[in-house]
Amino acid sequence: MKGVPISAAIGLFVTALFFLAAIFAPWIAPYSPTQIVGDLWEPASREHWLGTDNLGRDLLTRMIYGGRTTIFVASAATALSFTLGAVLGFTAAVYGGWVDQVMARANDLVMSIPTLIFALVVLSVMPVTIPILILVIGLLDSTRVFRLSRAVAVDINVMDYVEAARLRGEGQRWVIFREILPNALSPLVAELGLRFIFAILFISTLSFLGLGVQPPLADWGGIVRDNREGIVWGIPAALVPAFAIVTLSISVNLVADWMLNRTTSLKGGRGV
Repeated sequence: MKGVPISAAIGLFVTALFFLAAIFAPWIAPYSPTQIVGDLWEPASREHWLGTDNLGRDLLTRMIYGGRTTIFVASAATALSFTLGAVLGFTAAVYGGWVDQVMARANDLVMSIPTLIFALVVLSVMPVTIPILILVIGLLDSTRVFRLSRAVAVDINVMDYVEAARLRGEGQRWVIFREILPNALSPLVAELGLRFIFAILFISTLSFLGLGVQPPLADWGGIVRDNREGIVWGIPAALVPAFAIVTLSISVNLVADWMLNRTTSLKGGRGV
């Protein structure tokens, strides 16, 4: 791709592979994710490229379907956190005064509670379903996005072009979405990659602890949990999803770094 550095091209390619595998999982997975196809922890073979897991299910199939669940939950939670956090952060910065103070202090209150503990407490008293997981992760993550977007919007809000928009009679909604948002894209794009990876790590951690994605659905954290005992015997089944998480994290960060540099170079005095 012309104009795309090799690191970003590699990141785009690897990230696209993960997302395509997640989208087309039912068509590319060789077996059903719950189908017993052999003995437990069989080594890699022509029939089972990654071997089998602790119940004799095809590990490649579990990885494909697990990636589908993990990426979907992380993507939906990231979209929710950015939509909610950015809009509330911009609103607090633009309105200022008591509105800003109330929203900022409420955000600080939620952030003062360790995220994992907060999620474990909430999920221990609520049904653990995919929508609930997306809602919990998205709401907790939105506090970080709120802080960043508010800090960026406070600086942009005093710029001359924002004051000019107000003098023209533009409303607060116009200021937020047409003046502040385009000029806040650069740090938000960088944060987007980090928040997406955090969501993947968070859902994997919850699943490893037993309060994430519930069987029979597969996800990468659950695959690590199910096969962790095999590490003692030198069986790599638990390391495969860990490698997938690391690979996706690096590739997404490569793309985010490139997009950050690109939006920074495109951003002018008034916006993109």
